[in-house]
Amino acid sequence: MISTTRRSLLAAGVAIVAFAAMPMAAFAQQALRFADVTTADAPRSVALVNIFAKELGDGYKFEPFFNSTLFKQGTELVAIQRGNLDMAILPPADLAKQAPEFDILGAAYVVRSPDHLNAIFDSEIGEEFRKIAREKLKVEILAPVYYGARQVNLKGDKKIMKPEDLAGVKLRMPGGESWQFLGKAIGANPVAVDYAETYTALQTGAIDGQDNPLPNDKLMKFYEVTDQIVLTSHNIGFGMFLVSSKIFDALPKDEQERMRSLAKKAFASSTAEYLKQEKELIDFFKGEGLEVYEPDVEAFRTYAQKQYLESPLSKSWPAGMLERINAL
Repeated sequence: MISTTRRSLLAAGVAIVAFAAMPMAAFAQQALRFADVTTADAPRSVALVNIFAKELGDGYKFEPFFNSTLFKQGTELVAIQRGNLDMAILPPADLAKQAPEFDILGAAYVVRSPDHLNAIFDSEIGEEFRKIAREKLKVEILAPVYYGARQVNLKGDKKIMKPEDLAGVKLRMPGGESWQFLGKAIGANPVAVDYAETYTALQTGAIDGQDNPLPNDKLMKFYEVTDQIVLTSHNIGFGMFLVSSKIFDALPKDEQERMRSLAKKAFASSTAEYLKQEKELIDFFKGEGLEVYEPDVEAFRTYAQKQYLESPLSKSWPAGMLERINAL
């Protein structure tokens, strides 16, 4: 007969083995609080919830907050660093506040297309930026998130064909030096306004226009309070899907790779949807009574590059990085 003590030890051993074999969801859930400035029905939001979060599984409790309802635009990175937030999608300019090297990725006419964006992050260049993010910002870049080429959306009927035509135009831009300079680099007078407050600012005349990808213009209904869209394509709108390094580093290597893979899968889906919408939206905006036209893009590109190269902002660009990005 097996003694009571021996039976207890055997039972405990079986329990330990069973516990080790159980999925994460059976005994713990990793909370993932996520914040974004955009709406819940934006393609990137839908892909995030329906693909990334869903396929990540029950081992995680994904809690999304959209429309800047949890943190004001521009404060998310600090919230992650303080442990008040776990994940976010942030543009290069937000990261550049603490790591100026990221400024180059948000400069006008540097990233050329969604394919070029992916090529950057799939290359050694992308790994260099991930390393900077880990060491300086304590965040892990999981994947780039394309959400459209930024276009100029204005009130009034003044034709904008070259940067000089935007002189004196109060163009809404997010807060922060990098964003504000982007507005200046295309000839406008940038004004800092939170994304969620932009519609009201246009409606009241506090600003003359805003710049965003066409899908954002529709989602936020900016077309209701503006008259024209100038297809400058001055900036490829994208963010980086970030997770706190504290959370990411605690995961097993295979789980880290799974998280990366799901992020890429989700945002490949949303990129396809954004590209589809961009093609369709020109006719939509024309149908809503807006004038939609292309200016002298080469004049804008030349003007913008000159502004950057003469600005202290370009001093923070890693040596040779522009040439390496252009070569991809």
